[in-house]
Parts: sequence; C-alpha cells; structure tokens
Amino acid sequence: MMALEEITLPEDGTVVRLAPEHKFIIDIIEDGSRVLDLGCGDGDLLKALKTKKNIRAEGVELSEECIQACVAKGLFNVRHGNLDEGLADYDDKSVDYVVLMNTIQVLHRPLFLIQEMARVGKKCIISFPNFAYWRVRYQLAVHGRMPKGPRIPYEWYDSPNIHLTSIMDFRDFCRTANLSVLREIHLHTTARGECKIVRLLPNLFSDEAIFLVEECRR
Repeated sequence: MMALEEITLPEDGTVVRLAPEHKFIIDIIEDGSRVLDLGCGDGDLLKALKTKKNIRAEGVELSEECIQACVAKGLFNVRHGNLDEGLADYDDKSVDYVVLMNTIQVLHRPLFLIQEMARVGKKCIISFPNFAYWRVRYQLAVHGRMPKGPRIPYEWYDSPNIHLTSIMDFRDFCRTANLSVLREIHLHTTARGECKIVRLLPNLFSDEAIFLVEECRR
C-alpha cells in the first residue's frame, strides 16, 4: 500500500493523512473554489484543501464510518451516495472542481460517472494507477502473473479493481466522453514513497496519472 504522510494542520490541530499525489491536486485547485470530492474517504484531502485553500468542501462517500470521520474533521457537507448512480442532486456547472482520486478503476460505470462529473463541474480532476507502467508489463510478460505493486496491491481474487486503464487509454476515453484535457501530471513513486514528475515516455515510466479535464465546448 502507498505510504501516507501524517500532517498536523496548524490552524486547528487536525491530523490528516495525505498521499504523495495529494500535493499536486492541492496545487491545482484555486483559492475559494467549491470542490466536490467523490469517494472522499475520511476527508483528509478535503480538510487540507479547506485549510490551505479556503474551499467550500463537499463530498460523496459510500462508507458511513468514513462519513462520521469527515464530520469529526468539521466536514459537514459530505453525504452518503453510490457513485455508480451518478450525481443527480447537483445542477449543471454548479461546482468549480470535481475530484475523483484513484476510484475510476473500481466503478461499474466509469463513462457514466465521468460524464456526470463534467456536467456538474466546471473542471474535473481524475487520478488513476497506470496499468501500462513498465513494472506491471514486466510482471505479466516475464513472470506470467497478474501484477502487484504499491498502486495495485491486491491479489487478483480479492481486488476491487474492475476497470484498470493506462494513460494512452484514458486519453482515448476523454475523446469518447467529450472531454478536453487541460493538463496531465505523470508521476513515478520512489522506493521512499515520494512522487516525482515523469516527463519522458509517461505511459511507460509513470505509475500514477492525474488529469485535469473539462467538458468540450460546442
């Protein structure tokens, strides 16, 4: 599993646990934005954004236990919901940023949800593990086994991942979903758990990708 860094927010002493890629997402989001985090978990990213960027924080989460953890952090606009059912409670372009972090691969209807994100959000931030990463290819090609690693830590028989993708596949997906790609961030996770930006052959050398997209204007 990925190492999480515990950070104490000086404003109120809340302790949040942030993944290495969280800092890149925090950098993207503008101060004072309305942010909807889908599958927000314990609310650590939302809490950090609320403290650092003064956002209006909202979330959707399936786990009642996680929702209670969000409330304990002062995040009161987190509601229970199944992402595969969409975002019918939100009006068109009512949110500045909709965030979907490392969740696309567990969805039953990823195209439907991401089109919903683009309807609701002025911009969308989507991150996912890159299944074309060279170590993944090596495990399949040389060892003939389903790959495992920090980004894909499960055995094949108990994995929640049902729609693994690659950077190249996701670019094609964006065209299918009528999305314009505004920015791509390609990351490699070091042995120390740090994320470094990959600039050369990202589909081969990055194990994580972050896409900033918006609905294509007609």
